[in-house]
Formats: sequence, C-alpha cells, structure tokens
Amino acid sequence: VSNLYYTPQQGQLAAWLCENSCADKAFFCNSGAESNEAAIKLARRHASNRGITDPVIITAEQSFHGRTLATVTATAQPKYHKGFTYGGEMVRGFQYTPYNNLEALKKLVDEINITPEEDAKVGRKRGVAAILLEPLQGEGGIIPGTREFFELARKLCDENGALLMCDEVQVGMGRSGSLWGHEQLGVEPDVFTSAKALGGGVPIGAMMARGEAAEVFGPGDHASTYGGNPLACAAGLAVAEYLSEHDILANVQARGEQLAEKLADIASRYPSVLGEVRGWGLLRGVVIKEDAGCTAAELVGDAMEEGLLLVAAGPSVVRFVPPLVVKESEVEEALSRFEKAIAKRVGASQ
Repeated sequence: VSNLYYTPQQGQLAAWLCENSCADKAFFCNSGAESNEAAIKLARRHASNRGITDPVIITAEQSFHGRTLATVTATAQPKYHKGFTYGGEMVRGFQYTPYNNLEALKKLVDEINITPEEDAKVGRKRGVAAILLEPLQGEGGIIPGTREFFELARKLCDENGALLMCDEVQVGMGRSGSLWGHEQLGVEPDVFTSAKALGGGVPIGAMMARGEAAEVFGPGDHASTYGGNPLACAAGLAVAEYLSEHDILANVQARGEQLAEKLADIASRYPSVLGEVRGWGLLRGVVIKEDAGCTAAELVGDAMEEGLLLVAAGPSVVRFVPPLVVKESEVEEALSRFEKAIAKRVGASQ
C-alpha cells in the first residue's frame, strides 16, 4: 500500500510523532537516506517558492546524511564522493562549513546570498535554501553540536527565510537521552528526519515538518511506493508504545552516564591509548590517541575477538551504540571486555 492511500497505522504513527515533537506533519519512506532526500527536495521547493533559482543547502564538514547521490553530496566527506562525480563535481547546490564554527557559518551564509553579477543579469538568484545539520555528528567522530552553533543556525535561517533541518537518523528516537537530539540544543528545526530506531529493525524512514515547511509539498510533489506501509508503521507504533510505557528515556540517561563514567575510568588507566570520552545518552565515543600505535578500526577488531561488537567513527574514535534497553550488568560486561581488549593491545606492544 503506497502512501497515496491512507492506512490507520500510518495515521496513528504520524499522530504520535507530531504529538511528541514540534512537527505538524510527517512523510513516511523507507530509510534515513530517503528521509533526507525528502528534506532536500522540500528545501529546494521552498526556496523556489521564494524566487530562488540557485538554492544552496549548507551542511557541516565530516557530516553523514546517506548514500544516495544527493545525500552523499550533502555528506561533506570527500572519501564518500570518490568515483561518483561528473566532471569532478557532485550534485550542485551544496556548500560545507566546519561544525560548531560560528564565524565560518555566518561568513558562508553571507557569501551564498550574493548572486554573481553575470547570473543576476539573466534573472537568476542565489540564496540559502536550508542549513542541514546532525545534532550530534556520528560518522564524524561522535561530536555533539553546541547550543551556540545551533542557535546561530536557527537565527540565520529565520533572517534569510531558509529552513533549519536536523538529521536525526542516528541520534533520534531516544538515543541521546531525549526523544530528539535537537532537544538537547534548545532549538526547534523546521524539518527533521528519522529512521533506524523508528522501526525497531523494520525498514522505515520519516521526514517531519512544522509550520510553513509542513505546507510546502502538495499532492504528487513527493511520494514513496512502500512509504508508510502497514507493516512498517505497525512496527513504528510498537516501538513508540514501548518507549512510552517503559520509560526508556530514563534507562538511556542512566546507562549513558554509566557508560561515559566507566569509559573515562578505563581511559585514565590507559592514557597512552585512550583520550576524550564524548557523546550523549547511549551514543558515546572514546578517542584513540594519535600515538596509540593502532587505529579505531583495529581496536574494534580486538573487541570483536573478546565477543564485543563496536564500530569505528572515523579513524580515531571507537563508537559505543548499545540497545536502548541495555541493562546495567550488560554495560559492565561490555566495558570489561573492552578493557580486556585494550590490555591485550597494550601488552602486545610492550
């Protein structure tokens, strides 16, 4: 059943998402990349409605937004662009700024809003369509956004008629300790996206919008054959119900604090290998020092040999992303195995 047709599960899940966020409407699709594609299209249409012929979406360096051609272009990491360019270019209309750098963002917005003279002569107009940011960069190294940066992004969007859009695919649905990552930063985006945890393992994505942004798409402007299908939305409803009835956010907060504190303890015992511990809730990372003699990926391999599944976040951060329902004893066991892997690595190098 495509989202051309109404199904009860789709309506109920949309209602839950809107009742538990700043959103007014939800669009369903099948993945995080698709939800970000929908946000990109919405931003371009919104800019077109304002007379902008050359809309630019600003994203942050070291971001990750998906693997479709537009979302991988939005992903400001050249390693993901290799082999996918045309004449050395990716999809036009994206520019990048350092994450959490206020001055750089201000400067870039000012530059984009100046239409080159030769383009203006033929009726073209350049402008900022949107600023698309992860509240916490996952693939970029588990780097939380700062309130100052996001408040500035919100202000710049308001001043320029652009949309503030948050990619909540990794950090949303409770992983940060709040339901949505942007709630940690005190801002309300015009658009935000979700996937991953939304379906509890069943493929689903969603783009949520509020206010003027929620009115941009009309019938036929965007669609998805399997988006909002009864199975995926039933799974989403089951996840929503479990989150609500079992106070999962409290567990995320408590276990997240436990994870951060214990990781810091381990780092203090192995200062030649481990550095800063950072993140929110149950999305934490520990930095591997430059002179540690190993990469994050190698430490992830060591942990796997101890029966612990982790994942690298770039070359120098080991990422911990346990289930939101993880128990205190399970966190202890995981960290015990991680320390064992570190101890073996250090012992082997001596």
